[in-house]
Amino acid sequence: MSAAKAPAAAFTPAERRLIRRLDTPGRVQAYLNALPYNTEPEGKTLRSFRAVARLRTAHCLEAALAAAVILEQHGYPPLVLSFESIDKLEHVIFVYRRRGRWGSVARSRDPGLHGRKAVFPTARALAMSYFEPYIDLTGCITAYAVADLRKELGRYDWRLSERNVWKAEQVLIDYPHHPLPVDRTRLARWRAWYRAFTERHPGKKPVRYPGRGTWTALPREYAAAGYQVRFPWPE
Repeated sequence: MSAAKAPAAAFTPAERRLIRRLDTPGRVQAYLNALPYNTEPEGKTLRSFRAVARLRTAHCLEAALAAAVILEQHGYPPLVLSFESIDKLEHVIFVYRRRGRWGSVARSRDPGLHGRKAVFPTARALAMSYFEPYIDLTGCITAYAVADLRKELGRYDWRLSERNVWKAEQVLIDYPHHPLPVDRTRLARWRAWYRAFTERHPGKKPVRYPGRGTWTALPREYAAAGYQVRFPWPE
């Protein structure tokens, strides 16, 4: 597979129909939102778009790769943004620019780590929109990087392989990241807030954060009334 996007003939008829239907970032996000999250019950996976489309499940990196393949067919470069966290639990999202503004498509087990509307002036500003939602009992963003998969993976078949595409993960792990200095006071306040929220509302995760209006639509389970909990933000 070359660094160029896959030719239409490389896709199955079902894949071509899916790609034709998902012709905007918003439609790709809605498609990913509807897929069950891949909790890897039978062991670690890193599936290509082809396997995601067939099995209809994806975790965060699988979703980012699938979004990259689909939207590449509609003229978007296959760019992904990788986060580093203090607890080594990283997150990867597909990113794009529209009229000079950055947005994202993403899937996660955490409601606040899904997509963002294309309203951010820089990739760094987009990355920082994930700062508060990333904080839980152990996590906090420390760095980010934007990688072009065409350049970084070259002829490696990350788009349509029937096998796990572990090289894509390793490339992102090794890729130089831009540090995001952590405000320890801010981190401590938001971590205490998160702890208080989960103690008050067992089994739920917060969906109300500063900047909530820049998020794309959430998966149905997080849009349910039980998640629309008002909980005062840290001062």
